[in-house]
Amino acid sequence: MKVMDSGVKTVCQNKKAGHDYYLDEFLEAGVALMGAEVKSLREGRANLVDSYARVKRGEVFLYNMHISPYPFAHGLELDPMRPRKLLLKRKEIKRLTGKTEVKGYSLIPTKVYFKRGRAKVEIALARGKKKYDKRRTLKEKELKREMDQARKKSNH
Repeated sequence: MKVMDSGVKTVCQNKKAGHDYYLDEFLEAGVALMGAEVKSLREGRANLVDSYARVKRGEVFLYNMHISPYPFAHGLELDPMRPRKLLLKRKEIKRLTGKTEVKGYSLIPTKVYFKRGRAKVEIALARGKKKYDKRRTLKEKELKREMDQARKKSNH
């Protein structure tokens, strides 16, 4: 886990999201968790690969986020892949509902972190990339890296 200056402790990130989607807008949401899940998150035992959020009956739920079971929690068996409710204001949920109904938009979690002791999820309003877009992005990244290396060499 990475601790930032502002008291934010990052648990996990979805690095693949930036490769697979155009991330347009970011939102911070709280997560409704059980006690053992919070302890497991504090140990950094979470995974966002293939996870997504969806608006359902006026509430936002996070699907496919894996939180490993806390080894010292006895008598409480929770499904590590269970849907978890995201805590957002009603106004934000209505805005997200309107945007996700537009063709091609989805809600993708990009980061899980602790802010002032509370578990938070950063979700992004995202549009899917085509295969050729992904290749173009990789090519641009590679060119930028080569330019930075050439710039560093010329400065020495």
